[in-house]
Amino acid sequence: MHRNDVSFYKLHIYIILRFYLDILVLLSSDPQLLSIEQSISSLFLHREVLISVRLPFHYNDSQVYPLLLINDGQDFERLNLNTILTDLQREKAIEPILVVGIHAGTDRLQEYGTAHKPDYAHRGSKAGDTTDFVLKELLPFLEQHYALSLSNITYAGFSLGGLMALDMAWNHDAVFSKTGVFSGALWWRQKALDAGYRDADRIMHEQIRNFPVKPDLKFWFQTGTNDETDDRDGDGIIDSIQDTLECIAELEIKGYNWGTDIIYSETVGGEHNPETWALAMPEFLKWAFGKKS
Repeated sequence: MHRNDVSFYKLHIYIILRFYLDILVLLSSDPQLLSIEQSISSLFLHREVLISVRLPFHYNDSQVYPLLLINDGQDFERLNLNTILTDLQREKAIEPILVVGIHAGTDRLQEYGTAHKPDYAHRGSKAGDTTDFVLKELLPFLEQHYALSLSNITYAGFSLGGLMALDMAWNHDAVFSKTGVFSGALWWRQKALDAGYRDADRIMHEQIRNFPVKPDLKFWFQTGTNDETDDRDGDGIIDSIQDTLECIAELEIKGYNWGTDIIYSETVGGEHNPETWALAMPEFLKWAFGKKS
């Protein structure tokens, strides 16, 4: 037999064996999430933005999937997100979803905040650029490369990233249907504490109070009882919990209902870190993407 014929024969056998091996793997192994790390060059943020993409089991381009955007995607490992998503999907506790984590840059204190107004120290001055990046660069990129439903997008974040997610959803409710705020930086204020600060100076609360209601938007808030020790008014309630509950109160005044439109989760002993937020993550995911009985 000629050497080229032998090579062709071996290649043919390899392809057949590889095909049947792939079939056996699909049939016998547990399904797994597919993790993808990508970079998007942003004209608005003037930097390369890293994103971490998690595709559901048996991802299929012929279907469309709900999208979850998460700020501070660089914390996925500390959040134990892969394990949480895998467990919930194996238990069939949530629908198959596409998850995208947006990595914060070195200028996080400027890129996260409230887009229409920075805080008293001018932090959050680039929050408008982050908004433009998400709406005009990230979402079109994801729509081009992945099978997602643009009519079912949830936006979540932690601490300052939670404030950013809430601000984004509140101001762009035609794009986002739900928002998850973990230990949100809802203290974000337009006056320093020693410069005549009043509770009315909290920027996100003011937005909710003064802007039109967004009737189809749903909210999920989490705090930890050990999020911090600060208690600016000395009432025995730490500021993170008070700011969150009073933000919820502003939403209730607008007509949203506690328990249906708004969910509040308090983590006993929870601290201001990804390990605590990981404990609350399954509850949030089941709220946002739980399978209907």
